[in-house]
Amino acid sequence: MPRAPVVSIPATRTAERRRRGPGDEHLYRELFEAIVDHRIPPGTPLPEDTLGSAFGISRTVVRKALLRLGHERLVELRPSRGAAVARPSAEEAKAVFEARRVIEVPVVAAAVERAPDEDLRAIRDRLAAERAAERGGDRRAQIRLSGAFHRDLAAAAGNAVLSDFVGELISRTSLILALYLARGALPCSHDEHAAVLEAIARRDAAAAGELMAEHLAHIEQRLDLDGSEVAVDLHALFAHVRARPPARTASSGGRSGDARRRP
Repeated sequence: MPRAPVVSIPATRTAERRRRGPGDEHLYRELFEAIVDHRIPPGTPLPEDTLGSAFGISRTVVRKALLRLGHERLVELRPSRGAAVARPSAEEAKAVFEARRVIEVPVVAAAVERAPDEDLRAIRDRLAAERAAERGGDRRAQIRLSGAFHRDLAAAAGNAVLSDFVGELISRTSLILALYLARGALPCSHDEHAAVLEAIARRDAAAAGELMAEHLAHIEQRLDLDGSEVAVDLHALFAHVRARPPARTASSGGRSGDARRRP
C-alpha cells in the first residue's frame, strides 16, 4: 500500500509540516483562500456534507481540513452545530491589533538588522501591484497584497517563528476587515507600506518601528465594528474544483507516480 504523497502547506503554518492526502490539502487551500479573500464572509456555516459534495471527497477528509482551519482560528468548530467561518467580536478585533503591534514593531527592527538588500528590493517591486490594486479600487486584491507585504517583512526579518505568528494574525485580520472595515475605507495604505519599507532600507530601526505602529493604528481606526452577514452558495463558489484535479507538488511526484502504476 503506497504512502500518501507529501504536499506543501501555506507559509503561515510552516511549523506544522507533515504528510497529508491531496484531498485534504486541496480543500484546505481552497477554503483558506476563499476566507481570506472575503469570498466566504465571517459566520458562514461550512457543513461537512455540503463541502464533501462540492469537492467530491469524504466527510472525513473535510473534517481534517476544517480542523486545520480551526487551529488557525479562521474557522469556528461548534459542538453539535458544525463548523462556520470565524466571526471575530469587536473585543477580539482590538486584541488582534494589539498583538500585531507587539509583534510587528520588533519584526521591522529585526528586518533593519537582518534583511538583505535584495529582499527589500523584491518587496519594493511587489508594492507596485498593491499600488495598482489601490488605484483600481480592487479591495479584495488590496487586502491580499497588504497581507503579503506584512508577511514579506516578517520573512525578511529572518525569524521563522515570528513569521508564523505574523501570518496567523494577518489571516485573522482579514476576517476582521471583512466584518468591520468602514464602507469606502481603504483596507491598507500603499504609501504607509512604502514609508515603512524605505525606513528599513535606510536601516533606521526607530523610524521603521514608529511608522509600523502608526500604520497598524490607522488600520484599526478604519473599523466601524458593524458588519453584516451575507449568504453564500458553497456549491456555486467551488464549482471550479470538480473540473480540475488537485495540484501535485514536485516532492510528491515520485510517490504518486508509483501509485498510478499499481495494477
